[in-house]
Amino acid sequence: MPMRSPGRAELIELAALNHFELTDEELSSFVPMIEAMVHGLDEIDRMPQPARPLKYHQRDPGGRPQPENDPLNAILRRCSVKGAASGRLAGKRIGVKDCVLVAGVPMSCGSLLLDGYIPDRDAAIVTRMLDAGAEITAKLNMDDMAFSGSGDSSAFGPVLNPHNRDYLTGGSSGGSGAALYYDDIDMTIGGDQGGSIRIPASFCGVVGLKPTHGLVPYTDILGIDPTIDHIGPMARKTADVALLLEVIADPRPGAAYTQGLDQGVSGLRIGVVKEGFGWHSSEPDVDQAVRDAVSKLAKLGASVEEVSLPIHRRAARFLSGITSEGLAMLMAGNGLVHHVSGAYNDHLAQAMGAARRMRGSDMPRLLKLNLLLGTHLNRTYHGRVYAKVQNLRGWLRGQYDRALERCDLLAMPTTPSKALKNDPSLDPQTRLARGWHVANNTAAFDVTGHPSVSVPCAKSQGLPVGLMLTGRHFEDATVLRAAYAYERNVDWEKS
Repeated sequence: MPMRSPGRAELIELAALNHFELTDEELSSFVPMIEAMVHGLDEIDRMPQPARPLKYHQRDPGGRPQPENDPLNAILRRCSVKGAASGRLAGKRIGVKDCVLVAGVPMSCGSLLLDGYIPDRDAAIVTRMLDAGAEITAKLNMDDMAFSGSGDSSAFGPVLNPHNRDYLTGGSSGGSGAALYYDDIDMTIGGDQGGSIRIPASFCGVVGLKPTHGLVPYTDILGIDPTIDHIGPMARKTADVALLLEVIADPRPGAAYTQGLDQGVSGLRIGVVKEGFGWHSSEPDVDQAVRDAVSKLAKLGASVEEVSLPIHRRAARFLSGITSEGLAMLMAGNGLVHHVSGAYNDHLAQAMGAARRMRGSDMPRLLKLNLLLGTHLNRTYHGRVYAKVQNLRGWLRGQYDRALERCDLLAMPTTPSKALKNDPSLDPQTRLARGWHVANNTAAFDVTGHPSVSVPCAKSQGLPVGLMLTGRHFEDATVLRAAYAYERNVDWEKS
């Protein structure tokens, strides 16, 4: 269908949206000029795009499993996309969070908003995993449009904790944590904008790494704001996390995440961040278990000292200053990030634009809240708040960098509490609030971009406790090395 040119009445409306009025003379001259410009754009719109052939054609889009085959409600779709016949991930079965595009496999982002959308291309990390011999076997349940940390906001139901199904996995990558307890999934991919890899890793007792920002390409993955979007590996064991990171990360000189795992922690300096403990939502057994875990690392040869970072108590506020307005601008552009070079996903943009207009009321409550706030901030303060927060990010990063000059790693609880109870009777406001509180410690490092891992360190009252270790930019190998040392020397389920 040819592109349509706006008429006089529509131009008047468009002018009002841009805060100016049109004179009769301007209207008369603009109508034919815009018509000619649209005609030229229509010629371009009808041109074929450069082909993006799929490398792998063994694709079975599968379907939603029956409850008896998915007792934790971790999987939105079992599928089969087979990669190369050999490679470092040969024989590995991988589930990906349902915000990651896999060509030919429906994607919903845990939401009714996009339910039924079928991508026409693979995310860069999917191609890399397939090239390494992996098979993509599942699209995993997640909080609705990735906007919660609790694990119970998916339009397809909450993800249940593998240790006790009366509890939740945390989010938004809840399915990526729980599915690792199924025999037919070896590794998973999660996404993290405020803690969404590390929170479910903590609640589920698995290892989850939020890599250094920019280390792993976040392309053809639905996000919130490119400056805080992270995608990363999750697994039951640190070695699998390191292996998957080697496959999906951009190459860096000297970066071999699996080779240095067995170096131990002797000589590493660990700073225990005072402000990461004793939140109003903290549970004493969690704080104590993490302190005990750090003491065990000290017995393995690490040097340990307490450090104070008062700004850590306010760091999550920086994240909210980015997510609300950044999200509003991203949604206004139908998911497209403008003003950067590279490949654009017009297929996803078309689907997102149509969905917003036809199913806007199906957006989750927390997404609506942030869209309202972000639109208000942009319209009232003209981008000043967003710009100021972005400009302060370097200062915030510097606060942690200074601590990381004295220490190689910063340690604290991944989450202030153990897994949250699955309680459908909670009022919406309480449910939203607890989804924020679980990110008290994790959110800072989405803003600063430091690599940060959650490794299970203990079990209390039948539920896992996560130890979070955070390192210098692009020293993901050091973070994984310490996690591996703890895992190899301590039976966390008995500690």
